Amino acid sequence: MRFHIQQESDIPASTQLYNQICFAIAARHYPPGHRLPSTRQLAMQTGLHRNTISKVYRQLEIDGVVEAIAGSGIYVRDNLTKREFKKSFYSKDRISKPPDQEAKKVIDNLINLGCSLQETRDLLTNEIDWRIKCGSRIIVSTPREDIGASMLIAEDLSTTVNVPVEVVPMEELEKVLSNSNSGTIVTSRYFLQPLEKVANQHGIRAIAVDLSDFQKELKILKELNAGSCVGIVSISPGLLRAAEIIIHSMRGSELILMTAISDNNSRLLSLLKASSHIVCDGPSLSVVENALLKNRSQLMRLPQIICARNYLSIETINQLKKEIGVIN
Repeated sequence: MRFHIQQESDIPASTQLYNQICFAIAARHYPPGHRLPSTRQLAMQTGLHRNTISKVYRQLEIDGVVEAIAGSGIYVRDNLTKREFKKSFYSKDRISKPPDQEAKKVIDNLINLGCSLQETRDLLTNEIDWRIKCGSRIIVSTPREDIGASMLIAEDLSTTVNVPVEVVPMEELEKVLSNSNSGTIVTSRYFLQPLEKVANQHGIRAIAVDLSDFQKELKILKELNAGSCVGIVSISPGLLRAAEIIIHSMRGSELILMTAISDNNSRLLSLLKASSHIVCDGPSLSVVENALLKNRSQLMRLPQIICARNYLSIETINQLKKEIGVIN
């Protein structure tokens, strides 16, 4: 994130910088544990004297917003107070060992592998810095032609992972990373290879997420009578293709399948008229319901709607949280 100081403003430059840093932290552009730019970096960016920036950082530290670590830098403070921190880790409800004991165990293991203390420190510091960098934001990316898949992934992550989530088409990713090369790229396995290439060029990480197994929805489809017409509605063409393959492998030609992108009104209406059951993703639910109300007079019967609200598996979300250092 870049800060801009308006020299002609009546607001003192130090106050402008203070407010902008507070906003960046509140908006989680700088999440807890993130290392803030050095005074030298900010001086080059804003044109302010390093002494002025140091005063701003000292005020932020006094106000409990950041924490200065000698020889390391200025870091965004965690929202937990020390007392809350100890309680959360030492609570009887937790079965894990106190964090200091776990840290000692990790260090002992590395030393047993032949690492010196300096090498151990470098390994741990590099890994922590890497996770802080990767945990600053999540960029969900797929090709523009199936940007709906990105939107489904982002919808699941935005409610479960407490960091900023952006949707960026694969075709625009290079430009976005050129401006800010921090964060973690998330995609489906179909697009991981080309995205890994872009991510490696910018020193960040690309992770593929696994879809939900949709067991609840598939169980309903397994029990439908042969000859039933099933409609699949989604914002993602890729999800529609995958659904067709899965259902066909499960029921063969026993079911009549119709698919529609949710913004294709004519195709959606045909699907509503023919289907006894409609399976849709979360973003498409309101579209399907509104189309049913609007065209009620044209329908012989109302189809049963089955909404697959979760696109990603719980396991893949939990693994992603660990990768970017998010604690529940």
